[in-house]
Amino acid sequence: MSKNVTKTGDRPMERPAILRKKGYLYLTEFFAGMSVMAVELGASRLLAPYFSSSQIVWTIIIGTIMIAMALGNIYGGRSADKDANPDKLYLRILVASVWIAAIPLVGKYIILAIAGIMVVTINQNFLIIAAFLACMIIFVFPLFLLGTVTPSLAKYTVESLEDSGKVVGTLGAYNTIGSIIGTFLPTFVTIPAVGTAVTFYIFGGILFLLAIMYFISSKRKTGHVIAGMVIFLICMFLGKSNSFAFWEPSLLYEGESVYNYLQVKEDENSVMLSTNVLFGVQSIMMKEDQLTGMYYDYAMAAPLMAGIVGEDAGEMLILGMGTGTYARQCLRYFPNLVAQGVEIDEKITELSRTYFDLPESVSTVNYDGRAYLQGLVGTYDVIMVDAYQDITIPFQMSSVEFFTEVKKHLKENGVMVVNMNMNSGQPGGINDYLSDTIASVFSEVYLVDVYYSSNQILFASMNPDMITDFEDKCLQLPQADLSSMMERVDANMIKYEAGNLLLTDDKAPVELLGMNVIDALIQEELGYYKEAFETNGIEGILGSQ
Repeated sequence: MSKNVTKTGDRPMERPAILRKKGYLYLTEFFAGMSVMAVELGASRLLAPYFSSSQIVWTIIIGTIMIAMALGNIYGGRSADKDANPDKLYLRILVASVWIAAIPLVGKYIILAIAGIMVVTINQNFLIIAAFLACMIIFVFPLFLLGTVTPSLAKYTVESLEDSGKVVGTLGAYNTIGSIIGTFLPTFVTIPAVGTAVTFYIFGGILFLLAIMYFISSKRKTGHVIAGMVIFLICMFLGKSNSFAFWEPSLLYEGESVYNYLQVKEDENSVMLSTNVLFGVQSIMMKEDQLTGMYYDYAMAAPLMAGIVGEDAGEMLILGMGTGTYARQCLRYFPNLVAQGVEIDEKITELSRTYFDLPESVSTVNYDGRAYLQGLVGTYDVIMVDAYQDITIPFQMSSVEFFTEVKKHLKENGVMVVNMNMNSGQPGGINDYLSDTIASVFSEVYLVDVYYSSNQILFASMNPDMITDFEDKCLQLPQADLSSMMERVDANMIKYEAGNLLLTDDKAPVELLGMNVIDALIQEELGYYKEAFETNGIEGILGSQ
């Protein structure tokens, strides 16, 4: 059979001119591979504000996409053998492109609907089940269609067994090169520059152009092309807002960095930063000179434990600087304290100067906290570890090895203070693991629960007189509000009795531990609504409002 003829059922059909040279087929393979990776990275950003960007969520994304691609490979190969009409391949690419363009418009509503249903119907593995269902509904179909590309193109490009290895290898190379570019381009260029929504439009648009070029060349499927174009443009117009928190009427700032989705909002009392819209406030600036009412207030005990009060001088390092809430507050009450921060996200550091009035005297290094600490020479009176990301702490900042490194950089009576925000009240939770791990490194470990919060603040030192020093310094406090706050800390602080639940660099399952806490918190907070749903269905929930 001539290389310019494709068999369709029992009758041959002439190939469109655009396919008579293999260049366009290779180009299709290249952009299909690129788009698959771009959609995968976009999926992580779409899910992160609702389910976190933990290893668990990444595993679900990768797994479901591989399922989709595998099924697409199987279907594409069988379909090409049965009917090698390239119209069908490029129609599948057209449909995939329109679906991808619709994701920014409808994806977040689908995710919230799934999350809402899951929290009242399941008791365990909420994160896994909800994220898996979201991936299956939103991403599997278009990636299944893109999975049909490689076997279909192999059918069109292989002309004889003599060159089959070379042709298939070349297709694989184009796909791989496209995937490489599709990995780096969204992460370092499009998502930080124009956001996740526009990233979906860009790569969906590339696929759409590939399909249009084919159908224009072949002068077929004009109606399909016009319909696809109309839907694509509607999706772009209606989905032009890239707001994840669509229920927020006004935000000072909403955007994305290499590491995070970022949201700054303001009320009459404060300015707040959230890196995930469903998981609370990561930083706050009070408009008046007052305490925050959050865990930062409890952590103010650390300088006092280290022997610093009033005008005393001291040095403090903050790992997980955020927008500088803790540094700004400490400088208000301890004006001669020299504060330095480490924050991995450069965009958050920019926001700290723009919206949160972080003093220029507070220097911030944009780096990973542990990596920075390992290259550090100096020692500090206080080291604050506030490195929670989404619903868990980076495993490399939760291990015996990490806390041993922190200890090396504390002065003789220095104090480490750690924010732990996953206290479920159940034994064997992630906070127990962190506390046991820290207690294996430090001789003095104390805990205090933060009122009306799942946070706990942990203080650790090698100074056996840490609490006595703290209570002595509290008596010297000139500020009434801080003095009252420290009385509360002192009254509720308990010495931690160490167990043997240790986290190490080799074994630190922080994602699974965090997920278990999420399940426990959901059961505790939504138990009433679960019972109403189980008894009277959706009417029970509506009637309980």
